[in-house]
Amino acid sequence: MQDNSHIEATRHWLETAVIGLNLCPFARAPYQAGRVHFEVSAATSPDELLEDLMIQLQALVALPEQTRETTLLIHPGTLLDFGDFNDFLAVADEVLAALELEGVVQIASFHPQYRFAGTEPEDVENCSNRSPYPILHLLRENSVAWAVERMTDPDEIYRNNIRRLRGLGRAGWQALWSDRQASAEPGAKD
Repeated sequence: MQDNSHIEATRHWLETAVIGLNLCPFARAPYQAGRVHFEVSAATSPDELLEDLMIQLQALVALPEQTRETTLLIHPGTLLDFGDFNDFLAVADEVLAALELEGVVQIASFHPQYRFAGTEPEDVENCSNRSPYPILHLLRENSVAWAVERMTDPDEIYRNNIRRLRGLGRAGWQALWSDRQASAEPGAKD
């Protein structure tokens, strides 16, 4: 059974930050076409999350891309500490290999405490990967390859995000969430 409050908060984040600020220029089309699947994991441990991850990876590749292009696996009950979450990503990559999905699916990561290497926790550029809950984003490699082929410099996305978020500033980022509870702001709990 899905928890609609977690999905609603994640949709709001996706619409407001990821698509609204154009943090990912490839997110709008699959979202508007209804090809983004939202799944809330009831996991309370990394082992339970690992099971849910395997199920969602298999479900993604079992469906045609025209039906489901990507999955957001939201897990509000485990890996709430960013260090633990970050360590889990290596295990998630091992699952891809075990399921023979390397080169088929990749896993992107979002977390309320996301922090890029070399940044301070309060640096606004961390907000590009801050979500209301920990999320494993399962992406089809061919969708990523298609999008990257259409760019002259894929690293420009990251550079644009830094410029956009620094221009917005911490106050601007917080203002995006003013119509919702302050605790729903991605990164508000760090």
